Amino acid sequence: MGKIVSEGLGEVQEFIDVCDMAVGMSRTIDGKVLNSERPNHFMMEQWNPLGLIGVITAFNFPNAVFGWNFAIAAICGNLTLWKGSETTSLVTIATAKIVAEVLERNKCPEGVMTVVLGEGKTIGEAITNDPRMQLVSFTGSTAVGRRVSEIVHRRFGRTILELGGNNAIIVCEDGDVDMALRAVTFAAVGTCGQRCTSLRRLFVHEKHYDGFVKQLLEVYPTIKIGNPLEEGVLCGPLHSKNSVKMYAHGIETIKAQGGKILIGGKVLEKEFPGGNYVEPTIVEIDPSAPIVQEELFAPVLYVMKFKNFQDAIKMNNGVPQGLSSAIFTKDLTNLFKWVGPLGSDCGIVNCNIGTSGAEIGGIVS
Repeated sequence: MGKIVSEGLGEVQEFIDVCDMAVGMSRTIDGKVLNSERPNHFMMEQWNPLGLIGVITAFNFPNAVFGWNFAIAAICGNLTLWKGSETTSLVTIATAKIVAEVLERNKCPEGVMTVVLGEGKTIGEAITNDPRMQLVSFTGSTAVGRRVSEIVHRRFGRTILELGGNNAIIVCEDGDVDMALRAVTFAAVGTCGQRCTSLRRLFVHEKHYDGFVKQLLEVYPTIKIGNPLEEGVLCGPLHSKNSVKMYAHGIETIKAQGGKILIGGKVLEKEFPGGNYVEPTIVEIDPSAPIVQEELFAPVLYVMKFKNFQDAIKMNNGVPQGLSSAIFTKDLTNLFKWVGPLGSDCGIVNCNIGTSGAEIGGIVS
């Protein structure tokens, strides 16, 4: 899909790790024993398989996301029907081939894993509408996820949805600026900004704002863009021509809404003829701009200033998406406020680490 080698290896390792964890979990699936109001009786909770589940995965993690779903489904006795992204079908085939060999070698019954390839909308609609699919796991856009949820829940099915993110980092007054600089750079530029957890918004305390932005503007020109198989490359290509069009449209929208391009903002047509390469971009913009409310799936970072931590939390929570978030602070008061009910409204709430990535144990739980 365009990842650099180290990120690709990391994704495959996630599949391996979740299989290891699932093996252990398979021996510890428990249920409660409850007291009964009737004399000499007790109640026992027992988990049973759902049956057939559908897994629809996206291009940006064409291997690992299937692994997260399949490994846990398998140890619970379920069958999995997998629809991989149509634009990464070779990864789907390669992954399925390895899994099929393992299943056959262990004399597993047929149907534990089935793979369907083809046009995304047609097959996705079929999976979503099929009453045999007791659960549908979908990774992709918020708009499509909303439709999946409506259809599946209309027939009283279940869903697991991993949708859009508009992830933010807050650099507090007492934060470690050097640590934050490294985390911000990778989170915003890694995978060419095409992770669900990629950094989109950066809030920096007014004390550090000018200096921090200056450092970012010194770092960005040193980022090596190019063939993701070459050593030293951090930023590979966007995934498709359509992704490039969306990037270019996003840059024009940013300008129209008063955003200031501090660095980047160009499609690299001359430098990489026929490729899907763009410049990692930093934008200074008002947090109330409509474009800030949207997820631009590209290496575009919005930088904004704040005066107090409470204002920064409000800005973090002031978008409709809520996936990953992070603060950089040395103050335990900030930390506990950040992870508490009045802090970040995201599912992943980090401290002193970037937004990109997720822990296997957290995903499964």
